[in-house]
Amino acid sequence: MDGKNLVVILLSATLVVVMVFVTRLPATLRSTAGLLDCSPWCTSSDLKDSTRLLHVSGDDGPRHPLDPLTIRELNRVREVVKSYGPFKNSPYALHYVTLGEPEKQAVLGWKTGDPLPPRQASVLARAAGKSYELTVDLLTGDVTTHETGPHFGSPMLTMEDMVAAAVAPLASAEFNRTITQRGVDLTDLACLPLSSGWFERKIEDKRRLMKIQCFSNKGTANFYMRPIEGLTVLIDLDTKEVIDISDEGKSIPIPKAANTDYRYSALPHNKKSSSWSPNPISTEQPMGPSFTVDGHLVRWANWEFHLKPDSRAGLIISRAMIRDSDTGEMRSVLYKGFASELFVPYMDPSDAWYFKTYMDAGEYGFGLQSMPLDPLNDCPRNAHYMDAVFNAADGTPYVRSNMICVFESYTGDVAWRHSECPISGMDIREVRPKVTLVARMVASVANYDYIVDWEFQSDGLIRVKVGLSGILMVKGTPYVNMNQVNQEEYLYGTLLSENVIGVIHDHYVTFYLDMDIMDGSNNSFVKVNLKRERTSPGYSPRRSYIKAVRNVAKTEKDAQIKLNLHDPSEFHVINPNNRTRVGNPVGYKIVPAGTAASLLDHNDPPQMRGAFTNNQIWVTPYNQSEQFAGGVYAYQSHGDDTLAVWSERDREIENKDIVVWYTLGFHHVPCQEDFPIMPTVTSSFDLKPVNFFESNPILGFPPNQEKDLPVCKAAAA
Repeated sequence: MDGKNLVVILLSATLVVVMVFVTRLPATLRSTAGLLDCSPWCTSSDLKDSTRLLHVSGDDGPRHPLDPLTIRELNRVREVVKSYGPFKNSPYALHYVTLGEPEKQAVLGWKTGDPLPPRQASVLARAAGKSYELTVDLLTGDVTTHETGPHFGSPMLTMEDMVAAAVAPLASAEFNRTITQRGVDLTDLACLPLSSGWFERKIEDKRRLMKIQCFSNKGTANFYMRPIEGLTVLIDLDTKEVIDISDEGKSIPIPKAANTDYRYSALPHNKKSSSWSPNPISTEQPMGPSFTVDGHLVRWANWEFHLKPDSRAGLIISRAMIRDSDTGEMRSVLYKGFASELFVPYMDPSDAWYFKTYMDAGEYGFGLQSMPLDPLNDCPRNAHYMDAVFNAADGTPYVRSNMICVFESYTGDVAWRHSECPISGMDIREVRPKVTLVARMVASVANYDYIVDWEFQSDGLIRVKVGLSGILMVKGTPYVNMNQVNQEEYLYGTLLSENVIGVIHDHYVTFYLDMDIMDGSNNSFVKVNLKRERTSPGYSPRRSYIKAVRNVAKTEKDAQIKLNLHDPSEFHVINPNNRTRVGNPVGYKIVPAGTAASLLDHNDPPQMRGAFTNNQIWVTPYNQSEQFAGGVYAYQSHGDDTLAVWSERDREIENKDIVVWYTLGFHHVPCQEDFPIMPTVTSSFDLKPVNFFESNPILGFPPNQEKDLPVCKAAAA
């Protein structure tokens, strides 16, 4: 092969590999002109335009103390750090730039119309192999340097890290030769940058490492189903040097592309023409949505909260308050809530799989991996879209359009109902429809898509829901049928199709919940145990009953909860300083679901890093520096700065400003229905009022009336 042809092939391969990630780079705004408008079919004279203009963050100035950094402010950060001493004569990268949030009391005391507290940017950066924590005063340009402490690990990856790492192997003649020997054309190559984890090896403490694995995208967009199994390239993230190439899968064929493409346009006709498909369904709002979005402040029904995007946390809810229907006052529920960390360990200890133990937020950036939402499919009509402004490694700001959507949801569910039958002598049917407000984001972290919803209900409940979707990360195998597998051999998963194994894995999503119940930050955590009690002899025909026993947690270890079906309990966060009319402390309770628990050995390095999953519930005293359950520096971390480590101090939490941490857990044993795409699997937990109101707030919400709804008919043939 002559040099000219080799250059063409390498350039083509580089383009293909980069295209794997290009959707994560700055995207242009999407037009709403093509959205379906059914207004000609509706006869309601009050029908308003059902399409919503996209909200562009642009360069709007901040209006709230918690508003995210604007384009102008990010440009200010970029100019300031260029002149920062260690960065003047050395290449540097800004890994995480976010608002340096004001002190909590300053935010709580702020009222609309007041001057904003001084605006600051919090920066995690790297230069010359060292991590830096900086605070930039956006008015004065002053830079404050903070000690990073005696920790291991480094900040989350930049997009430039990932793209450069994915193409780095192409500079290796040995790698290119190996790809060709495996029967793959370099122009059909798609490679993924995979965090390498930490496994107590000296090299991991001296260098930022990444592993690259590749796939063939020939014949399908779903290259995940065509792994070049056993081929793993270890690279130095800073120098892009190829350190090692391991190829232990030479005898394993690359799975076929047939019937793997997920694009509807690419499906064969027989796949599209199913025996049944639903007619289009659209929920109309003839008077428009009943929520408002003012900058980052959302108001709906009796709720008000602050909503913003973040490159690491994704979607952040702050200052969630609900109106008391009796007094008309806004009452605090949640100061701040977000997905703090995601831990995804795969259960295959072989050379090409053992390291797949990802921290999706702390390593890749949950917000950084959020793609623009697709109107009508990700979010319904009348949704409001919110853009994000993030920064490239050199600090240059860019807009991620449509990252968050807000919409009202009505699926025909009932919020409350009651009917009286003729026995009572009353003919009564009272029903209230269940309408909720949803704030949604979707993060596409390589093959997996995480759909995160914060759903607010008119009865005061907040439901936090996570949906797992996307595509499996599969393993190549020589087997095409289970009858070829020896009884003694374990596959570490399920044979899904010819030459394809779906490896068993877990997902843990740990949420940070700074609960501020009812006009004060000082709260207490109460475990309400349900205990069986026996009745006294002769007292009742009953022999037993259930008794609620309330135990107030004094210190952190009292509030470390491993959920147990044989220990039925409720978990309350109360304000002991505020009581209802009849004397109950006001509060909210955590209603668990998604209760899968980690089965890994506590001394297994991945579990040491992910020790925040050792309990489903933790409670810590508020500390502004303790927000990321896996630590600030999660990449190649040792587990020495996690929620589990902080809690070992066993600090006092009774009647204190406290933070609750809840982990949604999923065990995933793949099945054939997960091939070649996975149906969305969801789980959620609730924050539910418990003696927070004097009575049920649903009582004051009206039922639907036919006169208020549009009259629609199908389009004329």
